[in-house]
Amino acid sequence: TGTILASSVSGVLSSLSRVKSRRGRVLLRLHGDMVVRNADGTFNLDKWKAQVARFQNIDFTPYINDGTIVGHFVFDEPHFASRWGGKVVSQATIEAMAQYSKQLWPTMNTIVSAPPTWFASVPLTYTHLDAGWAIYYAKIGDPTTWINNQTSKAKVKGLGLVASLNLLDGGNGSSGFPGNYPKKFAMSASELRSYGTALLAQTHVCAFAMWKYTYDY
Repeated sequence: TGTILASSVSGVLSSLSRVKSRRGRVLLRLHGDMVVRNADGTFNLDKWKAQVARFQNIDFTPYINDGTIVGHFVFDEPHFASRWGGKVVSQATIEAMAQYSKQLWPTMNTIVSAPPTWFASVPLTYTHLDAGWAIYYAKIGDPTTWINNQTSKAKVKGLGLVASLNLLDGGNGSSGFPGNYPKKFAMSASELRSYGTALLAQTHVCAFAMWKYTYDY
């Protein structure tokens, strides 16, 4: 029913119009990871703001109101230091990004791809961030136990929760379908049904994502 939409300033409204005509939904991604870094690979908040500010004069309100835009995909995996020059992006910085987004589009949900267990590790009250994002892999263990734990942490932080499956690298090996990395496997249809059912049984989950589409899979 939807995807993450990355688009140019000049093309974003036409893209949203096409999505709406097909009854789709999107998370808006308004920056690229490579252009919001310092020379050493660490994150630069000012560069991120400059990327997002390119869209500040665009009125997204009609697409927010009709549900075409689910939210602003503010940031991806701030908790993985290896992605950001060996330095985790702080939660205070995450809240500052969400605040900046809300200044421009007050009614657009702000979503960050990081699990509630990480958000709960810091005593920070979130005012502008709306939801976290937790990704399940078979190696984690029982999916019901896992999603219930993520939910309890999300509620403590006052956050919604996007639940997700890593389709291409999160399987238990039963599919025999090689993943993107050595000793990783894609999920089988049976796994997808089983894990997805467990995650979606948790009523606090507000969206369900699958990473990612490939033709062969």
